[in-house]
Amino acid sequence: MSPIRVALVDDQALFRAGIRMLVSSQPDLAFVGEAGDGREGIIMAAEVRPDVILMDIRMPVLDGIEATRGILAQSEGRRQPRVIVLTTFDLDEAAARAIRAGASGFLLKDTDPEFLLAAIRTVHAGTSVVAATATRELFEHFGEEAQPVPPAFKALTDREREIFALAARGLSNSEIAKAEFLSEATVKTHVSRILGKLGLRDRVQLVVFAYEHRLV
Repeated sequence: MSPIRVALVDDQALFRAGIRMLVSSQPDLAFVGEAGDGREGIIMAAEVRPDVILMDIRMPVLDGIEATRGILAQSEGRRQPRVIVLTTFDLDEAAARAIRAGASGFLLKDTDPEFLLAAIRTVHAGTSVVAATATRELFEHFGEEAQPVPPAFKALTDREREIFALAARGLSNSEIAKAEFLSEATVKTHVSRILGKLGLRDRVQLVVFAYEHRLV
């Protein structure tokens, strides 16, 4: 099995060196590139095509929000990298904006090394790096004006809408399974279909969608 290709975009050289050493120490991870600002990050991502990018939010030249948007835009049509935003504050408006731009979640920059490594593996596997409840709390603080509900949501079945509502509140597959008297495998299938119908990538995006359209 190929190692997970990890890249870092951060303007602090000492922090980059620490992350490089940490990632390189893991047999299942490969550190493939780094950049000191968002503009360099977009160029670097196009060259090395990482699976996961650790992205600082506040940087010179181009911030992490616009860099995330640019990286995901240039990788349309092929497998997009997962972006984990690194922030200094728990409730950071910039983190909310980065998630709207397509990031898969956020972590505090002072998080434990083992938690960061686990987050890289989790995101690469297609799971949200941050609990949906944390994302919900973020958007309760920094929500924007409600957007109209798109036609795609109306195409969901009644069962899918029930599961959507529970997932948007932060319930796990096992918790939804108990609430709906279903197997976890069935819930997982429903969640995958919901994400596909709504054009969403993961549960973090589902929570964002629910809050932006006032569906919770």
